[in-house]
Amino acid sequence: MIKVRQIDNLSLCRGIWERFWPVESVFDLWEVREAFHRAFQHPCCFLVAEEGGDTIGLLALSWVEEIGRFCHFPGEIWKGKTWLEQNKIPCAIPGVKDQLIGSIPGPAHVRYLVKGAADPAHVPVKEDEIGYLFFPSAYGYSFDAYFRSFPGKKRKKFEAELAGLEAMGVSYNYDITPKAFDNLFQMNMERYGEYSYFYDSRFLTAFKNFLEFLMKKGFLRVTSVSIGGTLAAIDVGAVVDGNYTVLAGGASALFPGVAKLINFHHLKAACQNRFAQVDFLCGDFGWKERFLFTPRPLYEFFIDHGA
Repeated sequence: MIKVRQIDNLSLCRGIWERFWPVESVFDLWEVREAFHRAFQHPCCFLVAEEGGDTIGLLALSWVEEIGRFCHFPGEIWKGKTWLEQNKIPCAIPGVKDQLIGSIPGPAHVRYLVKGAADPAHVPVKEDEIGYLFFPSAYGYSFDAYFRSFPGKKRKKFEAELAGLEAMGVSYNYDITPKAFDNLFQMNMERYGEYSYFYDSRFLTAFKNFLEFLMKKGFLRVTSVSIGGTLAAIDVGAVVDGNYTVLAGGASALFPGVAKLINFHHLKAACQNRFAQVDFLCGDFGWKERFLFTPRPLYEFFIDHGA
């Protein structure tokens, strides 16, 4: 007989996560989730399906008081929505997802679910946002082959824009320093103001925790580009098992087109290093489709009542 129990002890939640949660991206690592939990301190609520003493399903939630709903653990909130992607409802046998979702003890909004993690029978699931991936192998790990795949007019426009920047003198730096982090946060907030993730002090603290973990594990990748001796853009990302995830960045409004320059640089590096994929995360922002990336929809569901 399958039973679903609720666990709110963080140490017990960690043990279940590390035993049962499949690690397929940087967001699947417990330490990444815990980095955000430390900053937001939303109470965890893990729903664990068990049969014969074995774990056969997990729905990892947190209660987010400010929106009055359960969200996917750790419930990191920016403008009322969560940010961490690649969420799952891992189950060992069919039908368990329905029991887990039916056991949620209150209203819920669970976002960024991977395909196949969000197909329960009794709750409507809809497309959330679109993630965008680049696969170097699709172009034989050749950036030139990728660039030649653009239509002629678009390719010439890119070439002219990049040539204008390169004529001013372009240099790259990969140093991982506190100053690099300060530059990232400052440039991002100057560009986006209150729409920056880092405008929320809790998210800023969480992201600093995140970067500290990535640095300790050797996963962190920092890319800074200067034009004419002036810092023009900086991105941070993580490389885990040959998968490169571009996490956040900042770009100066003084250099139109610098975002294209640094993104093409990421793609060149991915080809040179023969990465399996580059994940540019959700949100098109008007450029990811133009870069011919592969779209990957993620999913969400709402529940407006308790179990």
